[in-house]
Amino acid sequence: MDTLVSMNVFRQVVEAGSFVAAAERLGMSAAMASKHVAHLEQQLGARLLNRTTRRVAPTEAGREYYERLALALTELDEAGQAVGAASVVPQGRLRVSSLTAFGLRHVMGAVADYAADFPQVTVDITLSDRVVELIDEGFDVAIRAAPSGLKSSSLIARPLATAHIVLCAAPDYLRRHGMPQTVADLARHRFVQYAGASAQELALSADGPGASAAKLKPGGNLIVNHLEALRVVMLQGGGLSMLGTEVVGDDIAEGRLVPLLVDALPPRELPIYAVYASRRHLSAKVRSFVDFLAARFSARELWPDVAAIRAAAARAQRDFEA
Repeated sequence: MDTLVSMNVFRQVVEAGSFVAAAERLGMSAAMASKHVAHLEQQLGARLLNRTTRRVAPTEAGREYYERLALALTELDEAGQAVGAASVVPQGRLRVSSLTAFGLRHVMGAVADYAADFPQVTVDITLSDRVVELIDEGFDVAIRAAPSGLKSSSLIARPLATAHIVLCAAPDYLRRHGMPQTVADLARHRFVQYAGASAQELALSADGPGASAAKLKPGGNLIVNHLEALRVVMLQGGGLSMLGTEVVGDDIAEGRLVPLLVDALPPRELPIYAVYASRRHLSAKVRSFVDFLAARFSARELWPDVAAIRAAAARAQRDFEA
């Protein structure tokens, strides 16, 4: 058997989690894929995969071999692509994971433009707020906040932009319930809570004068597990919540949502990152995609800064007092 083919089969089996899925990717039978891995194990004198009836997973030796092998095969592919060319042309399948609300509002438009500019790259994007394991799950790039999930030293986080978490509410809600003037006033207001991080948790993490008084259990009987859905409830006057400007920046800029208590609960930075595997020679498709996002999201109009947030809060206060 061709050892190089066997190596590629093993890589696909690890990334797909099964012989059947890997075989479908490679256009061969599952039995043949199993023979290739067995051939590789025999050559190496080590068991690379633990096999069960439901899935396969790499052994400790298999995991170490996979990480080195994936790098070597990627560099080998790029070497082949680069023959006779001054630079590597981005091509192939690019698997991307993105935060859901941020993805819907910003990343999908960028992906559409990137796909138009790089027709030889097939972008396979998944929207999820779950922290994916890039290597284990076969993703090339993940768009994350803060940055979460950097458990492995083999991952690189490239800053794309900085959003801010702000306590806010819709003008309609404030007209009906009044605008809080102090943190203590929050006790009588209704909060819409995010299942991933409640309004109480976010308020308690704020800094600045009066932040200690935020140790109040926010009222409210609605918990939402999707930031875009939470935004919809907020726009309908459902209550107060802590939201990031990567989701509600346009709403604040256009007055649909009002920042509150920006002195007592200052806007908290929320960095947005592109996370990818650390490689000495990054693949052209990953490099071009991350560079594209970095250029796209450097536009300041997408990210109201603290001065703009404070100005919006001051305008709302003047309107409320008028």
